[in-house]
Amino acid sequence: MYSSIIFQALILFPCVLGQGVTRSPKRGLVYVPNAKHPDDDRLWVSPTSDLTWYYNYESTPSPAFDNSDLEFVPQLWGSSTTFLDDVQSQIKGGANISYVLAFNEPDGGDNGGSNIPADTAAQTWMREIEPLKKMGVKLGGPAVTGAPTGFTWLQNFFTACAGNCSVDFLPVHWYGNFEGLASHVGQVRGTYKNMSIWVTEYANNDVSLEESQIFANQSSQFFDRIEYVYLLAPQVALKAYHRLLVISTDTLISGLSVAVSPTSALTLLC
Repeated sequence: MYSSIIFQALILFPCVLGQGVTRSPKRGLVYVPNAKHPDDDRLWVSPTSDLTWYYNYESTPSPAFDNSDLEFVPQLWGSSTTFLDDVQSQIKGGANISYVLAFNEPDGGDNGGSNIPADTAAQTWMREIEPLKKMGVKLGGPAVTGAPTGFTWLQNFFTACAGNCSVDFLPVHWYGNFEGLASHVGQVRGTYKNMSIWVTEYANNDVSLEESQIFANQSSQFFDRIEYVYLLAPQVALKAYHRLLVISTDTLISGLSVAVSPTSALTLLC
């Protein structure tokens, strides 16, 4: 879920203020730098951050992180005719591109989804994404919504691909309670067996802060025990103060997503 009004950052790292941070390839960031608040950019590459990669809904990296150790993960957000050229140019230039992401909520358009037909997405995939497989890049499938339309859209997508779309992992989005989240991920796994899952957006939205914390801890502990769930990014939105909240946890694959105003600076609360 991406919006030009409410700016989202998916942060996959525990709140660690001391020294000796252990970096993990499972912890990453989706973040669009704001020129009005350059100090926010430095937060993600500070000595206390264990982030190792990021994406920004774009095919090219953010200049704010050009001199950082963060690995960039390109995303084909919707339809594109330049994605393949952009990624190949980065690889030829020496960039380490290990993964790419595709089609943010293509079955939804009301809350920032790319709203692209499944057959068009399949054609775009085969032209812009599939050739990267031969270059050793892992390909992330479409990140559909958690609604029933998501399963229908994915089925139509793979039908249109006719075996020509080599998806290595599936991103999952979910907004609702823990029971619904666990059931949804299980349904995705049951439908697409032997495929790893990245839970890249999830939240128990429209609940209190305390309930959000319980949900984040409960879900992260649950998924920490499931080997096929590779990446987690729970979401917490503090719209009243436009502040960033990071919940401390001990699990390697826990994290959170926050929504902040694009006109406000970020404040780290621990």
